[in-house]
Amino acid sequence: MMTSVDTDLMRVLADPLRLQIVTLLAQETLCSTHLIEETGARQTNLSNHLRVLREAGVVETEPCGRYMYYKLRPDVIAQLAGQFADLAESARDAVDNKRACP
Repeated sequence: MMTSVDTDLMRVLADPLRLQIVTLLAQETLCSTHLIEETGARQTNLSNHLRVLREAGVVETEPCGRYMYYKLRPDVIAQLAGQFADLAESARDAVDNKRACP
């Protein structure tokens, strides 16, 4: 049973704009133009966040003409959710465990 969570991925998703991007991409595949419209972020800021998400393996790109579309990799999110589920199970199993103070 795994009782730790991927902290690198948590740091990536902890940023509010990146979490908003992931939430939007959970609904549909979008190009950066759509993401700018939806988030109100500037192009350079959005590009930096998308780069971080790509490098972390959270999103992948799909070229379409002169546009680049972004889509969420659900397996990565599912893996993170599984790690949290394992952590919750461990906490339920340890509810009566209490270390004595010295």
